[in-house]
Amino acid sequence: MADFSFAIEPVYIATIFFFIVGLQRMSNPLTARSGIVWAGAAMLIATLVTFFTPNLTNIGLIAIAIVIGGGFGYIPAKRVAMTNMPQMVALFNGMGGGAAAGIAAVALLGPTTPTSSLAVVGGLIGAVSFSGSLIAFLKLQGWMPSRPITFTGQQIVNMAVLVLAIVSGAFVILQPASLPLSVNASLPLFFILALGFGLLMTLPIGGADMPVVISMYNAFTGLAVALDGFSFVTPNYAMIIAGVIVGAAGALLTLKMAKAMNRSLTNVFFGAFGATEEQAAQVSGSVKAIEADDVAVLLAYADRVIIVPGYGMAVAQAQQKVQELTDLLERRGVRVKFAIHPVAGRMPGHMNVLLAEAGVAYDHLFDRDEVNPEFPSTDVVLVIGANDVVNPAAHRQGSPLFGMPILDVEQAKNVIVLKRGQGKGFAGIENDLFYRDNTRMLYGDAQETVGKLVQALKKL
Repeated sequence: MADFSFAIEPVYIATIFFFIVGLQRMSNPLTARSGIVWAGAAMLIATLVTFFTPNLTNIGLIAIAIVIGGGFGYIPAKRVAMTNMPQMVALFNGMGGGAAAGIAAVALLGPTTPTSSLAVVGGLIGAVSFSGSLIAFLKLQGWMPSRPITFTGQQIVNMAVLVLAIVSGAFVILQPASLPLSVNASLPLFFILALGFGLLMTLPIGGADMPVVISMYNAFTGLAVALDGFSFVTPNYAMIIAGVIVGAAGALLTLKMAKAMNRSLTNVFFGAFGATEEQAAQVSGSVKAIEADDVAVLLAYADRVIIVPGYGMAVAQAQQKVQELTDLLERRGVRVKFAIHPVAGRMPGHMNVLLAEAGVAYDHLFDRDEVNPEFPSTDVVLVIGANDVVNPAAHRQGSPLFGMPILDVEQAKNVIVLKRGQGKGFAGIENDLFYRDNTRMLYGDAQETVGKLVQALKKL
């Protein structure tokens, strides 16, 4: 068989270019689909060229693993509903962290080398990302309580586990070079402690902070992969650069998400936000209900309407009906915009993807800074399944939400909130908006309720 090993590194470098192009195209909803194709093609090429590595063994087992793993990835990805996409992202990101930890473990099973310390750090970060992402998946899926799970002395226990993991990792590195690490008891202990720390670090984080957590663990996985790329005798530049790109993108997104909530990362990961409910909600007034026919009249004779989507819209799969409602209003000459908060939904860009899937034009979508000045001159704001991101309690000192940048929908002339029931949002905070004089509540499943609005508008 001809030796093509000389082409491996040049092909790896070429795939890095494709990764960068794919990432750049994913930054815009109009080109995101093609960006995913570019990045996926790059990963396929990098995987195939790896088979030409000299002295590669167990090729059959590797091929079988790729087929099994690809099948387990392809089938859920085709079947998963958009409402469950955050869970899938958390789960698959966890698999990436686990793979990075596995690569580090293999590197550490041989004699110590100058790069063993990088393998230990990569293994620590990958294991934390793996177990932490699994807890995030379980919380989002509803298979365990989404609220923060806390206990007395939790932070002390967490730090103790982390310190012990670092110490055991140091013992792994300090073994004599002639001693195979496979006989070193520090190695399994190191990974057990690392996995435990990822679990303990994620338990006290509530559902409201899950978008930030998913982004952070995505950054962790990228960093772990990059460090693993250095752990080989010959550095794997594809792993190093791709890992750095993913890590940097995840870190920037994490910081952006934290800024959108006006929360520090320390507060997100160690604040147990939502562990206890707000003491005696400081709200006045009463909640006032409204019927769909009355809302349709308000919308039909409005000049400006802003729609604020939230996770409730995603759960109800109402985006198609919302697009139909938008078309009807625009035919009547109503100016319709969508206000998208950075943390609406359960992961970054969740609302944008749902609305794009339904055919809502991208030029209809506006972020918080663009749309907030327009609320005072807006006739009707239609809040569909959003809660914490429109809660005026964020302006009130003493509220757990204080300081969080929100959509100032309460400044509109009329606010209609479509909501399934009277429950609180992910943060567990009473929503002041519901008690405002200019707010009316339209209760029911969002898809059915928007469908009623569509039918009522057609009759007018």
